[in-house]
Amino acid sequence: MDGLTRRALIAAGLAAPLAPSLAADAPALSPRTLVFPRDHGSHNDTRTEWWYLTGHAKDAKGREFGFQLTFFRSRVDGTEALQSRLAARQLVFAHAAITDVQGQRLWHEQRIGRWNGAPPPKTDNAVFASTEDTHVAIRDWRLRRETGGAYSATAHSDTLNIDLSATPTQTWLLQGDRGFSRKGPETSQASFYVSHPQLAVRGTLGLQGQRFEVQGTAWLDHEWSESLMHPDAVGWDWIGMNLDSGHSLTAFQLRRKDGSALWAGGSFRAASGAQDPNDLYRFHPGELDWRPQRFWTSPRTRARYPVEWMVRTPGDFYTVKAVIDAQELDGQSSTGTVYWEGLSDLIDSNGKRVGRGYLEMTGYARRLVL
Repeated sequence: MDGLTRRALIAAGLAAPLAPSLAADAPALSPRTLVFPRDHGSHNDTRTEWWYLTGHAKDAKGREFGFQLTFFRSRVDGTEALQSRLAARQLVFAHAAITDVQGQRLWHEQRIGRWNGAPPPKTDNAVFASTEDTHVAIRDWRLRRETGGAYSATAHSDTLNIDLSATPTQTWLLQGDRGFSRKGPETSQASFYVSHPQLAVRGTLGLQGQRFEVQGTAWLDHEWSESLMHPDAVGWDWIGMNLDSGHSLTAFQLRRKDGSALWAGGSFRAASGAQDPNDLYRFHPGELDWRPQRFWTSPRTRARYPVEWMVRTPGDFYTVKAVIDAQELDGQSSTGTVYWEGLSDLIDSNGKRVGRGYLEMTGYARRLVL
């Protein structure tokens, strides 16, 4: 429900508190063959799921923007026995953000809704996540995979507007072992993880009543799990980078409190990898190294974020550099988290900018709890 915080839902008896990141009784996921389009849809039996669209675009005058639209689904345990159709068996959250590069500012909004888990109704004023294909909504905020495979993304508020179509130029990418992605040393620390890089974007971005017709490139992540994080992990660092050459780079690390890496992974897919599976290289533990180069301290939360990284991969040493430093997103009134999510450049070991995408950093303001 827009404007209701999770705390309010808990107080009203409509939701249970989110479980710890690693529940002792959480069933471990097992590898399986993913089936599409079904596995583009929601997996309501799992604890946590998200669909995550990020990208960069510019208008005809060259004004540059970054954008993010993320939908999260969280299973509410303890409501299985309730017969009422009003029971909140699932919570759905959404974060929308636009980075105005010229204005050196991040604009963001958030939504929260409760859902009884029933199939999507035939109304636009609803909260749901389809189990048949990508289609998740909180009323007029939506992310949907249309006939033909393009994604439509819509989010409207008083301060920002997103109306975009993201069309595939390559097939989706199965991260990890055919889509089964380890997130720690224990077998229970895993997710199913599907990416769709190199999406061609067209549409409209709006800020404070101004509208900008834009074109650009996007990246979509879809991930679902029972438990992602080891008890020693406080958060993670992640990049999804579309290279100008058509290649794509994914890298992540789960991080201990002292900043050391607990686990790392990712992949590099050559532009031809959409047709040739041999052009996909999946990183193994020990092959990635994240080294912070420069920090920015949030004036609001006092969290200290590395806004420039050196990331060593088997193929090259890359510098990941925030386009603007102040891209902290406060999601406390929805998911309860504060994190840094921002448009960033990818620079190779020769100092050449070779791509652009998004850097995400969690667990710096406080330990992340899913």
